[in-house]
Amino acid sequence: MAAFLDRRDPENTEDCAERFEDRAGGWLDVMAAAAELHPITRACMGFHLWNLAGLGQHGDQMEAAVTASRIAASDGSGAIFAPLAMGGAGGLRVSGPPVDRLARWLEGMATSCLTAMRYLDDIESWFVRAETEMSPLSGKTPPALLATLTEWPLVSAPMAEAITGASRTAVQRNLAWMEARGLIREVTRQGRYRMWCTAN
Repeated sequence: MAAFLDRRDPENTEDCAERFEDRAGGWLDVMAAAAELHPITRACMGFHLWNLAGLGQHGDQMEAAVTASRIAASDGSGAIFAPLAMGGAGGLRVSGPPVDRLARWLEGMATSCLTAMRYLDDIESWFVRAETEMSPLSGKTPPALLATLTEWPLVSAPMAEAITGASRTAVQRNLAWMEARGLIREVTRQGRYRMWCTAN
């Protein structure tokens, strides 16, 4: 785990300080003891034990969340798709007894899945509307740009250029056309680093 996370203890670790390998080993032992639990329950457990085991860095929960998502999807009987953060912070709240944490985790998963499904429904209806409005446009760029905006929540001109293979001029011209017709909106309010998203 230390190699995967690229974590090493400083060379001058005090003798009384527990080494990262020992902390990680303790976390792995507890997770192995919970092998009979459902993957979603194990994911919740692993997330909440991560910082208690001293594996997190300065309150950062990203590693714990990624590890939990991998545990949840580990054997195919868990949650292959669980966008927990999309439903708000409730499922990730680190307080209360284990039963409350698991209940919030499951509620957060349910809320997140509904939020994600609504988002996908919105994207699908946006795609139909945008495809209809863009049908008079010719060339490869409009459909490629449409596909890019469907697959990515935020798109910059350089990103769209790289994904579509179109020239920067063609991408910018089509983005401006789409923005003028209310199909997309610019979200960064920056002159230099502009990002667009679909306007549902």
